[in-house]
Amino acid sequence: MGNFLSSPAEEIVVTVADGIVTVTLNRPAKRNAVSLAMWRRLAEIFAGVGQQDGVRAVVLTGAGGNFCAGADISEFATVRADSKMGEAYEAVADRATRAVRDCELPTIAAVSGYAMGGGCGLALACDFRIGDASTRMGIPAARLGIVYGPLDCSLLLRQVGLANAKRVLYSGRAFDLADCRRMGLADMAAEQGSALEAAHAFAADLSKNAPLSIRGAKLVLDALATGTADARAGEIDVFIGRAMDSADYKEGAAAFAAKRPPRFVGR
Repeated sequence: MGNFLSSPAEEIVVTVADGIVTVTLNRPAKRNAVSLAMWRRLAEIFAGVGQQDGVRAVVLTGAGGNFCAGADISEFATVRADSKMGEAYEAVADRATRAVRDCELPTIAAVSGYAMGGGCGLALACDFRIGDASTRMGIPAARLGIVYGPLDCSLLLRQVGLANAKRVLYSGRAFDLADCRRMGLADMAAEQGSALEAAHAFAADLSKNAPLSIRGAKLVLDALATGTADARAGEIDVFIGRAMDSADYKEGAAAFAAKRPPRFVGR
């Protein structure tokens, strides 16, 4: 993973084990509130992680029992003091969110504790959200005088629908796991243990399947969901052809015929 590996002292810790990258927001004293520097680092990590050989999935989580309390409001007076500064700040945060959303690999948010505001947005940018008994998710923009932009609102809308999106934004409250499951803010819940343990188990299960198949499915489904399938038809056709010509396609057929588990390599 080269430059993506990091030390426990950093504000974002990146580790790799068994083909699964774990990205940990690491400011537990602030419930992992994201600073401007952290938004920039997240964009770098997620823009590059999908290009690394042998990586099958990415788990995003937080240290110390909370996923992320959102943007670090304590620095707003210096980095987001007026509309011009706010526009520049949002551009950086949006780059991070888009990098998570557009990562070619399966992305899983392991949401223990609070995932609020920008933290909820990061979870929504992932493919899946797994919670546990401690999970609390919401967007308190209405309590801070903030209007959420199109990117974050689109992620919320695609996940929970219009009425629930309005409920989340108008109320500004934190919803428990049961409410999150009902609305679709959380897709799955840990049956026992933590959200992180469940996320790693889910990622390991996904990792048994053909990486090109999963990447292709993500490409097609996201294009359909955003209404860009026609514009991206050429890109989609190329990827379908790449999968058909891959060693994994041959391996899948051979494993099926031999009635054995396939050994996919991502090529």
